[in-house]
Formats: sequence, C-alpha cells, structure tokens
Amino acid sequence: MTNKLIKGLVATAVLAALSGCGSDNDDNKEVVLPTTCAEAGEACTIFTVLHTNDNHGRFFENKYGEYGMAARKTLIDQIRAEVESNGGETILLSGGDINTGVPESDLQDARPDFVGMNLIGYDAMAVGNHEFDNPLSVVDMQRELANFPMLAANIYDKVSGARYFEPYKVFDVNGLRIAVVGLTTEDTAKIGNPEFISGLEFTDPQEELKKVIQDIKDADVADLIFATTHMGHFADAVSGSNAPGDVALARAMTPGDLAAVIGGHSQNPVCMEGDAYDPEFTPGGECKPDVQNGTFIMQAHEWGKYVGQANFEYFNDELHLASYKLIPVNLKKKNEEGERVLIGEAITPDATVLEIMQQYQNVGQEELLEVIGTTDGKLEGDRGVVRTQQTNMGRLIAEAQRTKVDADFAVMNSGGVRDSIEAGEITYKDVLTVQPFGNSITLSTMTGAEITEYLNVVATVDIGVEGSGAYPQLVGIKMDVDCEAKTVAINDINGKGFAADAMYSFTVPSFNAAGGDGYPVLAPVMTGYVDAEVMYTYIKDIGDIMVADFAPVASDIQFLNSNSTLACQR
Repeated sequence: MTNKLIKGLVATAVLAALSGCGSDNDDNKEVVLPTTCAEAGEACTIFTVLHTNDNHGRFFENKYGEYGMAARKTLIDQIRAEVESNGGETILLSGGDINTGVPESDLQDARPDFVGMNLIGYDAMAVGNHEFDNPLSVVDMQRELANFPMLAANIYDKVSGARYFEPYKVFDVNGLRIAVVGLTTEDTAKIGNPEFISGLEFTDPQEELKKVIQDIKDADVADLIFATTHMGHFADAVSGSNAPGDVALARAMTPGDLAAVIGGHSQNPVCMEGDAYDPEFTPGGECKPDVQNGTFIMQAHEWGKYVGQANFEYFNDELHLASYKLIPVNLKKKNEEGERVLIGEAITPDATVLEIMQQYQNVGQEELLEVIGTTDGKLEGDRGVVRTQQTNMGRLIAEAQRTKVDADFAVMNSGGVRDSIEAGEITYKDVLTVQPFGNSITLSTMTGAEITEYLNVVATVDIGVEGSGAYPQLVGIKMDVDCEAKTVAINDINGKGFAADAMYSFTVPSFNAAGGDGYPVLAPVMTGYVDAEVMYTYIKDIGDIMVADFAPVASDIQFLNSNSTLACQR
C-alpha cells in the first residue's frame, strides 16, 4: 500500500473518530470509508492508461491521411499534458503485432515502427505472434532497438529452459507500483513459421500468469497487476478455433488478482452494450470496456486507428474506472456527397516524427520496385478469366496461402485477384496490384463432413454470364461438383484420401471467412498474415516462376450438370 494511501485512510479514520466524540456509543461507531475519489482526497490516486495494438506496419498515414505515428504522437502528448495538469500520470502500452502488413515496413523489418514507438514514448508491449514472422535475429534486433521492454511470460527457450523475454515490468505511476505482465497467444506455435520458432515453447498463458502473480506477491513489488496481452477478445470466452483469449484469462484468475487486461490479436474495438459485446461500434462513439471477474478488458481495434484512454482512480485498496474512450486518429467517413470527412477533431502530425517517418516511407517505396522474381509466361488474373475457371494465378495465390500455414488445402475467392502479371520480371508493386485489399489469411480445421457442407456452398456458386468474384480458386483438393444438386463429392485432400470423420485444415481470406461473397461464416484462427505479403514471400522464395507448375489439372475439379466444364453456369 502506498504512503499516500495510508495517510489518507488514517486521516479519514481520525475524522470519523473525532466526529463521534461525546457519544455514548463510540464503541459501536463504524469507520465510514470514502465512496468517491473526491471524498478520499489525498487517499485517491489517479492515473491514465493509454493503449494501442496490432500496428501491423502502419507507421505512416494512409492515402486519406488517416492514423500514422506522427499524428498518434501529437494526440498522446496532448493527453499526457492534460492528465498531468489534473494531478495524474500516464502509462502507454501496446498489445503487440508491430510487424507485418505494409510493404514499406516489411521491407525494413519494422524498424520505422519501433523507432516511431520510441519517439512516441511507449512504456511496454506484449509480444505478438507476428513478431515471429522473421528470424529470431530480427526479433533480437527489434528488442535492442526498442527503448521499452517486450514482455512475454509464456515464451521459453527450449534449450536453456529460460523465458525468452521479460515476464513483467513494474512501473511507478503517480506513486502506485503497477506490474505489467506480458502474454502471447498459444496459437503462435501453430500459425508461426516453424523455421523461426522451432527453438521456442509457447506455454499456457493462464498458468503462466498465475505463477507470475504469485511471484509478484511473494516479492511484494506491486500494488496492482495489469496484463498486456496478444491473445484476442472473444465474447463470453467463445474462441472457436482460436486459443483461449482475454475473457478466459480473466475468468481463470483469483478475483482481485488481475486489475486489467490491455489486449490485442483479435483486432476489434472491445466495447460492450450492457454485458454483451457490441460489434457495431461507431468510430467516435461511446465505448464501455468488458469486465470479467472484476478485471477490465480493453482493446483499441488495429493499426493505430484509435488511442484507448482509460482514466483510473485508486482508493480504498480498489481500482475504479472513472472514464474510458477510444479516440479516433484522423479517421474519416464518407458524407452524403461521397466526400471523406473527419470523424473527430483534426490532429496535426508531430513535425519531428513526420519527418523521420517520411524518410522511412521514401526508402520503403523505392524498395517496392525491387525485382522479387520472374515468370516464364503470363500469370492469368484477368477478371473475365479468373472468375470463370481455375487459373495459374489463382492457384499460385492459393498455394502460397496454404503453404504459409501448412494447411491441407486452400480456397481463394477470384474477386480477390485484381490483375495479371505478364511474362518477365515481377516486382513487389506487381504483387500489390494483384492483391490490393490487405485481407488476412485465416486457418480453419474441420471434419471431412463439415468441409463437405462448406464446399457445397462455396464450390457450387453460379458464375452467371460475366463470372462471379465468389468463384473459388482451389489447391490441395480433388472433388466432383454437382452444379444442379449443389453438392460436392470429395475424392482426396492433400494426398491423404478422404474420410468424413477425419480432420483437415484449410485457408480462406478473412473477407470470405466473415461471410463475404456469400461464403458460410467461419470461426477460424486469424493468422494475421496479409495476402500480398504472403504472395510476395512465396514468389521471392521460388525466384523463377514456371507457369506450368501452377497450371490447373482438369481432373482435380470436375464440374457436372453445368453449361461449362470449368464452373457452375446455367
């Protein structure tokens, strides 16, 4: 307990005792504890937690002038000044996944992002699964570059048996000792690159947190314990194919042990309507964090679109949330005229940060012209072709996604293929032209019977006359498609044969996993890998693309009872 709190409570008790002098019932008087921060006076400590998560390479503003680290710096400095003027202090946390998503960042191993975080003044971050998209030498470089700790209590080095990162860090925030524990999703072990993480062990975050909390208690080094996590917020702990997230974590702790969770990974604004999660958060609107087992749970969507601001009050040995909001960072929406207008107040980017980030942006854009490979023939992505039949481009993209996460087969919607690549050199810019949407790759695991039901919908889409973006490009699977009955008969998946009760894994873009193009909605693992980055890496690893290697095999997918042998068409 802090000296400030002890003095305040003693003063309150003395006043209560004095007010009862002269009474015949002094022995029966109860000390009345303050019910508000104002009543507690000096016994109340105020502080603010600021947070972001899932940066994914967005160090620079987008083409509409939204978000970006320079504007984030201005906003955070403004909040810090306001909090300090009111007698409080701030701590700034990140829910992880600094890496992967924007070519300008990816090509520079996220150096601009970590430099930007230093300039903004982050205090700590959770280690995200995408921190391992690169070799550990890059992770170590980033750790050295960061002026703040990368925290993960549940990642161990298999050889030494020691934790690979610091498990927690204690901060003095306005006189309160706050321990911040870092935790990373267990899913990293199955969605990370085996080449890079084979020497690491990802243990159960719930069990690790219990151990660390006990260590903190035994050492008596903290008044409050927070967790900064990269595990995901799944409403009512229903995580589907994902590893358990923040809700399950909070419920597993002893009440009172874990004050708050500052999260990431699921990339959603965590706002509640009553006790239920509200998926329809309106930018700039009110946001009420989740509360589970007495633990506040917060997450600020993604990419630095928002800065979360939680204003806390601590008195009577209890933590109270005075107010909370997600502040949009130059986010815009279209008005009735179709013009993009600011949602909140305009935030002027910090000049120093903007200048430094601009230099990194210029270097990154120059590197987009890098030749990453060649192709000996046209990779077919023309709209009129790719939406009506299996093509070498569609299959290359699907194979890249399947290979990235070691899935059995892949489904790629043709609407996500926006152009062809002609014979000759291939640049990163070519890749972004083909895949401009920035969809994430999802991973689902189902029984053969469940996959059959899924493909009964996906594979039998009627392309009509002009073709449909829902038409699936497929690799790793052989089947007959009955276009009239709208059913499929699967013959083989990934060379394993096929059984209704066997388990198989497959990838599909996040757009379709959420029901886009009329696909059945899935509850997949969000790998976080971005489609263009996956295609870029795949082509660069191969170098010289032989179009014959990706040519469709007519016997793999047979379309029956259709006007076309290549798709379902009336």
